[in-house]
Amino acid sequence: MHGPASAAWLLVAVCLAAGAYCLLRMRSGVAAQRRAAGAEAVMGAGMAAMAVPASVLSPGRGAWSCAALVFAALALRHAWSARRERHHLHHLVGSGAMAYMAVAMAARPPGAHAAHAAAGLPYLTGALLLYFTGYVLWSGARLLPAAAAVPVSGTAAWGDRPELAQVCRLSMGLGMLAMLLAM
Repeated sequence: MHGPASAAWLLVAVCLAAGAYCLLRMRSGVAAQRRAAGAEAVMGAGMAAMAVPASVLSPGRGAWSCAALVFAALALRHAWSARRERHHLHHLVGSGAMAYMAVAMAARPPGAHAAHAAAGLPYLTGALLLYFTGYVLWSGARLLPAAAAVPVSGTAAWGDRPELAQVCRLSMGLGMLAMLLAM
């Protein structure tokens, strides 16, 4: 990621924390939650790796191409899964955005600085920015307390807390916005 190092390291920390919590969510007893958490854990780890400041780690074209292939494969998997479960459409867009950013970075001339060489297609980047802005606003609104909350009996395990899963998704959406803006 190009930009201030402190912002990049903060993004790395947030994405790693979100990915780690998603790994914890994979211990859920519900199969659909485990699958979603696994996809989100991969996204968190990939976003953290992409957010490492360029002054610390500047991967070559081969590494970016490998990342693009991994996220393109994930996007295809989510496209297939979206036939049964609609929430995979968001994972499809997220994996596609990661593949797109990796391709844009691989296509950037070696040694090019962000201020001198724009990466990606402006219209596609703009469309992704609009999507993730809407997603972040929607996710944030879902975290607002309901007018009449019904108390839940018992205590939910850490991996089965829906509000924490929503915070995880919100933070990764914000991270995606930051990475797209830095392109």
